[in-house]
Amino acid sequence: MLNQLEYNTERPKLIIPEYGRHIQKMVQHAITFEDREERNKIVKSIIAVMGNLNPHLRDVPDFQPMLWDQLFIISDFKLDVDSPFPIPKREMLEERPEPLKYPQNFPKYRFYGNNIKRMIDVAVSWEDSEKKDALVLTIANHMKKSFLSWNKDSVEDDVIFKHLLELSSGKINLLESDEDLSNSSDLLKTKKKFTNGSTPSGKKNFKSNTNRPRKRY
Repeated sequence: MLNQLEYNTERPKLIIPEYGRHIQKMVQHAITFEDREERNKIVKSIIAVMGNLNPHLRDVPDFQPMLWDQLFIISDFKLDVDSPFPIPKREMLEERPEPLKYPQNFPKYRFYGNNIKRMIDVAVSWEDSEKKDALVLTIANHMKKSFLSWNKDSVEDDVIFKHLLELSSGKINLLESDEDLSNSSDLLKTKKKFTNGSTPSGKKNFKSNTNRPRKRY
């Protein structure tokens, strides 16, 4: 009996470990059948078993195509059967994805974030009006607040206006305007959070429970 024992180190590597070794043996056994009709019957039974192992995915629209793709992957693309869905290729599985591009357009102004750049692009697309002027001023104040969160000292309005001019590709120029941004102290103000039921005066606020029954002695 010791000679018949199998160790995992001596067994073939599991291609999709989630399905276990029995499914992989069933697929490898299906490959050995020479009769194509018999192979198709066996493969349909294997697909049914694979589906029972994932009952929580039965309502997924691409559940059946996913099972058939995984069946061919487990067979190392050696299984020749009639599939109701396009048969995947090894090249598609081994194809490396394209590297993702970093979404930041201006790396040296990362403290502003991408949303500021999107807001600036929207403001540039608007026609000149009071609404646009209000949006530009709001963006500039938000830029100043973002700058102060990165540099806690202070910043002149001209610095923000120069950054705004650069980020808008020269289309928004506030350097010659009379607009003043909010004070740094006002932008850095933060509201105190009261925890443990504390009130602004430092006293704890206990709410009486009127539904609580009184004890009688």
